[in-house]
Amino acid sequence: MGEEGNKETSAKASLVYPLVKYSELSDELQSEISELCVTACEKYANDNSDAAKMVKEGLEQRTGPGWHVIVGPGFGFEISYELKNILYMYFGGNTGVLLWKCS
Repeated sequence: MGEEGNKETSAKASLVYPLVKYSELSDELQSEISELCVTACEKYANDNSDAAKMVKEGLEQRTGPGWHVIVGPGFGFEISYELKNILYMYFGGNTGVLLWKCS
């Protein structure tokens, strides 16, 4: 029983870290933006629109305008984007975050 409890605890703990599925960002920017996404998803856990707005505003302050952000539990996508300006990640197990820059 103790072993099962440890597995469950470690499984829950692993869900609080971002899982980057695809990125063309520099390592430094990816790390910064991943932290911003985690903060937004935790702060607005019940409102994906506000989480997306927080991420977009933070991105545009840091790197300039032209960013698009989607936050939600399920979506497909086909987009055009500027090279080296895309990040697709998951947070909390099932919340997807997609952000890209398009001029």
